[in-house]
Amino acid sequence: MNPDLQNLQPYPFEKLAALKADCHPPSSLEHIALSIGEPKHLTPGFITDAITSNLDGFNRYPVTRGTDQLRHAIVSWLTKRFKLPENTLHADKHVLPVNGTREALFSFAQSVIDRTLNPTVMMPNPFYQIYEGAAILAGAEPFYLNTLASNQFLIDYQSVSEADWQRCQLLYICTPGNPSGAVMSEEDMHNLIALADKYNFIIASDECYSELYADEDNPPAGLLQACSSMGRDDFSRCIVFHSLSKRSNAPGLRSGFVAGDADIIKKFLLYRTYHGCAMPLPVQIASIEAWQDEEHVISNRELYREKFRCVQQLLSPVMSVEIPPGAFYLWIKTPIDDTEFARRLFEQQNVTVLPGSYLSREADGINPGSHRIRVALVADKQECVSAAERIMQFLETL
Repeated sequence: MNPDLQNLQPYPFEKLAALKADCHPPSSLEHIALSIGEPKHLTPGFITDAITSNLDGFNRYPVTRGTDQLRHAIVSWLTKRFKLPENTLHADKHVLPVNGTREALFSFAQSVIDRTLNPTVMMPNPFYQIYEGAAILAGAEPFYLNTLASNQFLIDYQSVSEADWQRCQLLYICTPGNPSGAVMSEEDMHNLIALADKYNFIIASDECYSELYADEDNPPAGLLQACSSMGRDDFSRCIVFHSLSKRSNAPGLRSGFVAGDADIIKKFLLYRTYHGCAMPLPVQIASIEAWQDEEHVISNRELYREKFRCVQQLLSPVMSVEIPPGAFYLWIKTPIDDTEFARRLFEQQNVTVLPGSYLSREADGINPGSHRIRVALVADKQECVSAAERIMQFLETL
């Protein structure tokens, strides 16, 4: 067996299940799950129709690099969304379809890490646990960079030592962030790209929440956009990851893409031809439809904004609740230990939230997720409102 498997930590939801195992919530209250970041809004009908109308596509092996039509649709969407100059991003060398960002974020580390050089993989802390597992199984040491309220939940990259940068081969970023919803500015990305040039590491930007944001007139910047505004049309050392899961409420479609540095994409394609992860043709056809439509995405954002407004209005009198600039989470400070808060809330009110400490590791003497909970506003509006009302009732017992 791969000896690195023993270094993997339990997934947050395994810990949460164990935390709740001996609890007995009131049977009179329907369970409300706000712990998993799984969209519950309806998948647009035109996406499911595209699947059912092309079922004959399942009788053919798809190619790993995807169809020309899908890659052109992706390039067109990226160019328009991130204001890239025409003809700087090319469908034949800058993009690859993938089966959701989770699969790609993991496999990417396996293809780019040289384990013979005692490498590190840097990541925000708290983080999406795939980053950590990918680093460990690629033979690298995870290096945690705390994101704290004192820095608007962004990483202070200037505080990282030169010795630590020199060991770094890959840096994961997530913007908007999970769990805080914090958004990196283009200037922050410019500074990060300069560090990547200086120390020769790759930036992997997880942008799966990029289409969920609070201000309709101010969409979050992306890493390719930052490259372009610096005049770096080769997107050197920069790779972005996008998905239809959150954007289009299609987590089961398992459809996304990676894009950026052509040399890295070429090597990642080589890895993926052996990995055996080609996207089925009906999924590719449905994905083309999804990337070409923005109306359903605009409507989706407004549904989340309304839930944020309602929940904040209810909870603000009893706890500090700030609407984040992006994503669909509330990252709330708790008056007691976060695991105790989550356990007792479930036991008394049958509402499940995720302890923040389950999403992070101790680094520099602190666990930045401690005394926080992640609340995923993925349920319908009435369920989110009911959950907020129950949290208010629970707080009265503390």
